[in-house]
Amino acid sequence: MLIGVPKEIFPGERRVAIAPVVLPALAKAGFEVILETGAGVAAACPDEEFRAKGARIASTRAEVFKTADLIAQVLCYGSNMENGRDDLPLLRKGQFLVGFMRPLDGAKTVQEIAATGAVSFALELMPRITRAQSMDALSSMATLCGYQAVIRAAYTLPRIFPMLTTAAGTVTPARVLIIGAGVAGLQAIATARRLGAVASAYDLRPDVKEQVLSVGGRFVELPIEASNAQDERGYARAQDKAFYDRQRELLGKVVAEHDVVITAAVVPGRKPPLLLTREMVHGMEPGSVIVDLAAERGGNCELTRANEIVAENGVSVIGTINLASSVPYHASQLYARNITNFVTHVFKGGKPDLNPEDEITRETLLTQNGEVVNKRVREFFAQSAPSAS
Repeated sequence: MLIGVPKEIFPGERRVAIAPVVLPALAKAGFEVILETGAGVAAACPDEEFRAKGARIASTRAEVFKTADLIAQVLCYGSNMENGRDDLPLLRKGQFLVGFMRPLDGAKTVQEIAATGAVSFALELMPRITRAQSMDALSSMATLCGYQAVIRAAYTLPRIFPMLTTAAGTVTPARVLIIGAGVAGLQAIATARRLGAVASAYDLRPDVKEQVLSVGGRFVELPIEASNAQDERGYARAQDKAFYDRQRELLGKVVAEHDVVITAAVVPGRKPPLLLTREMVHGMEPGSVIVDLAAERGGNCELTRANEIVAENGVSVIGTINLASSVPYHASQLYARNITNFVTHVFKGGKPDLNPEDEITRETLLTQNGEVVNKRVREFFAQSAPSAS
């Protein structure tokens, strides 16, 4: 089975879906790889490294799509709304497509992918079960985002993170607050602690307290309780307006006590909840920093602008998007391992094995035979059941 790896075309994207490090494992499992020339250059993976490990190099993007049985991308159409649609005419009936597609963001986009006839798998839909951990690309990339959020904050903050005792006196450690203790939030806590800051975290899911404590953070508890705080996949559920109003009221004082606030609250398929208002930002000390990891989807802070740094009353609000791409070498390695583990699971011996009884296959399969077949996505958009084939 031939895996095609086109160059990522989203503006500023530096990752590549398959890295040289996984080529031996793919070859052993019955796969060959054809790569668009230059696809890995931005991730410090030149064509020569791919060629040395057995990959073929194609001179054009069209050649990759025309010859490959399976296309592996980082940002497929859906997650790439800038120019991802350009790839749709290159896909063909029965061809496999694997990557990020944001299937809950828009029914029309998913239907357009289905109309190509491609059999697509959306990695965002990977079930959070033990068997699938090695394939969970969303968690891999979130880990890097959490790390980079702290690095960006440390670079911007006009103070140092660790406590420092010198002959000239003692410098107190920076105080970092993470709102949203998912994968990105937990990595942000761990990174802030390694840099010497005092890290605290708040999450509406009380069950994550133990996880926050395990990475060295302090858990902030507010006198407010969410109803059905998380869904069956472990993600936070959206709450009503009254809850968020009360949450912001209680968080205001907590936020004002910190030098850095990192927000990482995202609800799949929904606009991120508003956690920080303009008034709350004005309550922070001059020089403070906010890093909004939900910036691309609208932001957790009222002042956030995607891909910009907003200065407000002496506070920097960082809305940088696609943070995982800012460390493309390791991001590509992690993503490639996730992809490798996934395709060797779904395609046994290099041949399709689309077992509907397998939870991993069933939950990630998005389109097939020209239809959107994923039950969760269909229910989300209130579509009818697929026709018999």
